[in-house]
Amino acid sequence: MTLSATVGIPVLSAADIDAAVSRRDAVEAIASALRSGWDIEHDHDRLFAPLAGGEFLLMPAESASSAGIKVATIAPGNTRLGLPKIHAWYLLFDRETLAPRAVLDGARLTTLRTPAVTTVAVAGLLAAAPGGPRSSIAHLAVLGSGPQAVEHALTLADTLPVAHVSVIGRTADRVGSAVAALRAAGVSADPGTHADLAVADVVVAATSSPTPVLDLDDVRPDAVVAAVGSHGRDHRELGEQLVRAADLVVEARASALRENGNLAAARSDEEWAGDTQPIANLAELVRGEVVRRPGAPALYTGVGMAWEDLAVVERIMESTRRAEPFASEEAYT
Repeated sequence: MTLSATVGIPVLSAADIDAAVSRRDAVEAIASALRSGWDIEHDHDRLFAPLAGGEFLLMPAESASSAGIKVATIAPGNTRLGLPKIHAWYLLFDRETLAPRAVLDGARLTTLRTPAVTTVAVAGLLAAAPGGPRSSIAHLAVLGSGPQAVEHALTLADTLPVAHVSVIGRTADRVGSAVAALRAAGVSADPGTHADLAVADVVVAATSSPTPVLDLDDVRPDAVVAAVGSHGRDHRELGEQLVRAADLVVEARASALRENGNLAAARSDEEWAGDTQPIANLAELVRGEVVRRPGAPALYTGVGMAWEDLAVVERIMESTRRAEPFASEEAYT
């Protein structure tokens, strides 16, 4: 961790973040925020601004003690150049004075908090299994081979016992790299095929595909499915039959109905507004209020919310202060 010479606040790199918190810590930060009554339905909207090479994404949030904003750039053409699609920084401020407190690597924060949120959802849906609570995964199938796919498998394996992971992707080299990363971390993993979807008890879709890669006929009737790769109402990873048939959980209803392409493609806004299909949010799931139906898949689909970033950032800062206290409080003011 370094101290900015210009503004006197800590700047945390990806390595600093990893030294401060574990994947399990991030999962607990999300679960704790939900248990504490964080008003996720009234979180600040995500703000998008077009740019020549892509767009800005701004994600502001406020808690009882902090305010923060993630500033990200999204450049779809970067993948053709061998560059990251997303670059980001997180800016943390004091809630009352709005004085800056820290700057954090936003890309690592995103690959840490998104799987943490998914893991909270998957654990909750397994605990609500119609045949009785479950706390392990026999076969995890992951659609996608990028950083989010790998981090989802690692976070789930760190939190819930996972017997085996199948990585399914379009590019053999990328799939091989993902499998190698999982094996290096001690996770049993192999390249998978479409057939693995039909036997996996948990399926995670973490792709950049704008069109469906998964539908009802692809998965077990009792599968738990998490779809986290699509962003915007025009992009979706899931076919409408799967969405319509599932017991449905989202981060928050307001953000999901505003931004989630999986929902927008499956039903009209009027149908969703008319409660044609119940939608639970994560807070209700964590409180044990979600009841799953026998023979129906359970689906969590997320778009990313600003409160999630701030919850994990606050946990990072708590850990950092304990591990490496600064000599002067001016470092945080």
